[in-house]
This record gives sequence, structure tokens and C-alpha cells, in this order.
Amino acid sequence: MNIVIIGMRGAGKSNVSRRLAVLTKRPVFSTDDMIVYENKGKSIDDIIADNKGDWHAFRNMEHDTVKKIANMDGVIVDCGGGVIVDLDGQGKEFYSKRKVNALKKNGTVVWLKGDIKRLVDKVEKKADRPTLDSRTSTEELMNRRLPFYEKAADVVIDIEGKKRPEIAEEIVTMFKEELA
Repeated sequence: MNIVIIGMRGAGKSNVSRRLAVLTKRPVFSTDDMIVYENKGKSIDDIIADNKGDWHAFRNMEHDTVKKIANMDGVIVDCGGGVIVDLDGQGKEFYSKRKVNALKKNGTVVWLKGDIKRLVDKVEKKADRPTLDSRTSTEELMNRRLPFYEKAADVVIDIEGKKRPEIAEEIVTMFKEELA
């Protein structure tokens, strides 16, 4: 069984995933890092720019990546914030059954749920993140994705007021039988 970590930008998915890997002695796979690797080290920004700002190609790469991960067992999966969405013909996000179903094939999906206003403040200070939708504020986008995270999650962990090590320990405790 895989432990799949999802959440909005800034929720600490990568940090918690790395801590889980240390605590459980399981390898961690980042969907974003795998996509970067398979694109000869190009950043996600560059991948999006190569596609003229169109996220469709990236979401398809993400699907290919989660299908590969779905065939693994006993790993920690650090998902990009948009793993729970796909795009329609007009570029509008909708719930991604194909990606979520692939992740659930051999994994339990853990949502690191945080306060949207705090997460927005945190991510808007970082210039190294690509713009998701120039027509929509980060806060609006996160609020729109909220029901998709809720739908995808098998387990919800409220991260507010908790340090990353506490969150990782909480997940280990929650899955101690599966991890034995």
C-alpha cells in the first residue's frame, strides 16, 4: 500500500513526505520531480512555457506519472497541488477521476488540509511557482479546488497549528498496522 499525500500549494506535502520516508524507511516519489526528470530537467515553468501557458499537456504528463506510481507498492507519493484536477476544452478545472483513481489503485490518499488564506499568503511570497491561471486569483483557485480535495481524500489531516514533524508522526500513527 502506498501513502499518497495531496494538498494545496504551501501545505507542506514535500516536507511531510520526506519526513514520512525517514520514519517509515519507504522511498518517496514526487509527481512533479518525476515530470521534471522525464522532461530532461526542465522546470515546470519551462514545461508550461513550452506549451504557451497551456496546462493541458502538463496535466496529461501528470496522469502518465500517476499511472506509473499506481504500479508501485510501499512508497510515499508527494503529489503536486493540482493532481486532483484536469482541464476541459476551455481550460476550466474539473475533478480528475482518472488521476485520483490511479492513485487509489494501490494507495490511501491523505489530504493535508490547511487554511486557504494562510496558504495563499505563503505561496504568493514565492516567485518560483508557475502561475496556475492568470484569470483567477490564487485564493479563488484554491477555494474552487476545495471540493475536489474533499472528494479525493480517504483521510483528512488538519495541518493548522502543527509542525511538519507532528503531521508526519500523526500519519505514521494512523497507518501503523499497514506499516508494520
